[in-house]
Amino acid sequence: MHDYGDDIFTETEDVDPDTLANLGPLRRLAGIWEGRRGVDLNPKAEGPERREFIERIEMQPIDPQSNGPQLLYGLRYHVHIVASDEETTFHDQVGYWLWEPTTGLIMQSLTIPRGQTALARGQGRADDTQIVVRADRGGPGYGICSTDFLELAFRTDAYEFTVTFNDDGSWSYVSDTMLMVRGRSEPFRHQDRNTLSKVAEPTPNPLARIELQKATLKEAHGIGREA
Repeated sequence: MHDYGDDIFTETEDVDPDTLANLGPLRRLAGIWEGRRGVDLNPKAEGPERREFIERIEMQPIDPQSNGPQLLYGLRYHVHIVASDEETTFHDQVGYWLWEPTTGLIMQSLTIPRGQTALARGQGRADDTQIVVRADRGGPGYGICSTDFLELAFRTDAYEFTVTFNDDGSWSYVSDTMLMVRGRSEPFRHQDRNTLSKVAEPTPNPLARIELQKATLKEAHGIGREA
């Protein structure tokens, strides 16, 4: 763990308000994305089921966040998926991708509306072409929390998410979730994969927009110009 010093209360000063300029390897995730060739492998009573799906992901920058001396930049995201042969929601997920520039810490928080949440972590550098985050049941610190039913019937023991940035500007992911299905002795690898292409650029975070407006007003009124 990084040594943050003895002062756990004082927040970082002179924080850059522009989140998009400080996201490290997460910068290439910012925006709105679509993928039409996703594949899901999930457990069923009769055996593994393979489903194809269409996916839309929106990732928008948030204002810088501080835990005392810990400074984080991040993206708020929403995933919406429909199966290729259906119109109703197949999967819905919200959360955050977070980056700590001083340590290279990457975090993904996620919540799905079936009563499950997780916080996964990884390490990276600004120029990385691949990101890997992982959470394990029981932690400590980074882990998985589920409803009583999911613990009983489809216990999640591990979650790993790998992002690969492609040369054409798209990115691909593989999501591996290790499940213990009730009544079965071997774990099941629940896997999702897809490749996403950008359909829209991100919107700058609120603080960055405020600072830009202030700068624009100063320029319009000639404030700061030499006589």
